[in-house]
Amino acid sequence: MSDERRKRGMETMGRVYAWGTVPDLPGDYFDITASHLFGDIWNREGLSVRDRRLLLFGAIAALGEASVLPVQIDAALANDELSADQLREIAIFLTHYIGWPRGAAFNNLVEARISSHKGSGTQQEFPGPKS
Repeated sequence: MSDERRKRGMETMGRVYAWGTVPDLPGDYFDITASHLFGDIWNREGLSVRDRRLLLFGAIAALGEASVLPVQIDAALANDELSADQLREIAIFLTHYIGWPRGAAFNNLVEARISSHKGSGTQQEFPGPKS
């Protein structure tokens, strides 16, 4: 992958998740994630970051992959893409399409992340290895 795509991807990843600087990690998996997913896909025209985040909420919640929702919720709050009330409304709406168990899990995460976000700054910390 090109250095330019990787750099653009790392900058986009930092902006999307409100992490600021993302460490340049070794390995093919990180390279593909940074260069392709964030360097290319997240930079395509046609959808805003907020639009993409809404799509992610639906896909992740439908799959029941609650472990990856906190980073998405935190980023939506930190980037002022969605308010606490909008996140709550998303939980109510999605519950009717993904079922009550998955919807309740989504709602519980929304409430927990809203509570932990209150009073915190907008800059999030990169959750992975530092380099």
